[in-house]
Amino acid sequence: MSRAVSNGVMESCGFHQIKIDPFAKGFDMGLARPLSRSVRLNGFSTCLRLEQIYWNILTEIARINACSVSALLSYVDREVHLRYGGVKNFSGLVRVVCVVHLLKGRTAAPDPE
Repeated sequence: MSRAVSNGVMESCGFHQIKIDPFAKGFDMGLARPLSRSVRLNGFSTCLRLEQIYWNILTEIARINACSVSALLSYVDREVHLRYGGVKNFSGLVRVVCVVHLLKGRTAAPDPE
């Protein structure tokens, strides 16, 4: 049974105060929409299904590295095979690469205070 909390947050096992609303003003649900794209990984054509937000992050990482998204994904695919012998869930690995990229950006940014 869910109960509404005074700030509009639903909690199933009691009340909990949320300090940072994950659905911030202007939240775009379109970023959660899965999108399949055809990419070439080291010469092999494949289809990769990721949410729009991850394609946006991959585009940014590729821009920083002055390469295409396919070249970036080929690098990730090649390196995971060379370093770790491969991965069972490549889409999951790509999502983790994106999150790690964002977290590194947060820790590298100077503290404004």
